[in-house]
Amino acid sequence: MRGRRWRVVAGLLAGVLAVSLAGCTEDGGQGDDALTVGLLLPSRAVPRWEQSDKPLIEKRVKELCSDCTVMYANAENDAASQRQQMNSMITSGVSVLILDVVDPGALRSSVRAAAREGIPVLAYDRLAEGPISGFVSFDGGQVGRLQGQALLKGMGARADGGGVVMMNGDPSSPNSAWYEGGARSVLRDRVRTLKSYNTLGWRTENAHDHMSAAISDLGPNQIDGVLAANDSIAAGVVSALKSARISPLPPVTGQDADLSAVRRIVEGEQYMTVYKPFRQETEAAAAMAVALAHGNDLAALVTTRVDSPTTKEVPARLLDPVSVTQDNIRTTLVRDGVYTIDQICPPQLRSACTRIGLIR
Repeated sequence: MRGRRWRVVAGLLAGVLAVSLAGCTEDGGQGDDALTVGLLLPSRAVPRWEQSDKPLIEKRVKELCSDCTVMYANAENDAASQRQQMNSMITSGVSVLILDVVDPGALRSSVRAAAREGIPVLAYDRLAEGPISGFVSFDGGQVGRLQGQALLKGMGARADGGGVVMMNGDPSSPNSAWYEGGARSVLRDRVRTLKSYNTLGWRTENAHDHMSAAISDLGPNQIDGVLAANDSIAAGVVSALKSARISPLPPVTGQDADLSAVRRIVEGEQYMTVYKPFRQETEAAAAMAVALAHGNDLAALVTTRVDSPTTKEVPARLLDPVSVTQDNIRTTLVRDGVYTIDQICPPQLRSACTRIGLIR
């Protein structure tokens, strides 16, 4: 999202519930007409969408508006499928749409179709194009900066002048450039970028193929670090490094705090991940969606405004991501209830968990 203009405006977060519940009856219902929230998520390739975002949004919508229903669809990384799903929801007369867009350009016409029918669209996690009514996400530039900073720390003495492979996300996602821009702002003038790849669909197998090609071209001893845009990509990177019998493994970054990634961090196979407290994002999305469904203003729910390629001054709320390494798994993911120690430390990892202080 490089080049986009950010302007901070007054936002009173204490007013979240007051605004989101406006229009609902005192007993939790929403009054005369039942509302339907359409929820469109992009894929199952990244575990968080089905395991965290979907159930948390559904739960929070029901808490804010007990008579509301959520209509759900997953696009399986296919823009044409998502366009069809969204158009079907528009035809069915949903009250509001929460859209985590697969391809902003491909869905622009559907966003416009929703606007013509008076259905507000809330862009979720990725900035959609067209006349959207709001946007909630984590600060993607900061995600990339956290990854870059951690990679330099993990590289140690090789951080100055060392060789790095960039394993970026899917170029159809507007977040990919946002993450990459943040990372490069930290890494430029410090390391040499040996190879840079885009990972279609954020898929592990595609990342594995790219990393294998990089190892073949560069040799096993030239790669001092890997900037992997998320944990699915990191899984493919680590698999390729291990298949090439590279030891010790170079530091590898990630994002999303997938359980498998946290276990790799415990084992020392992945250096870090970026934890985005999903409950904060899902609660903000649910509150904004319910407010929009009732025709309420988002002023008390947002903290900034952003420009998309098609729409100026979109009301937005950007949340703060957190870097997670072996040193702070307990004080972040465990403390927030994302995972228990038992989930992170199955029997085969008990000794590793003890070594890094997770088991005391």
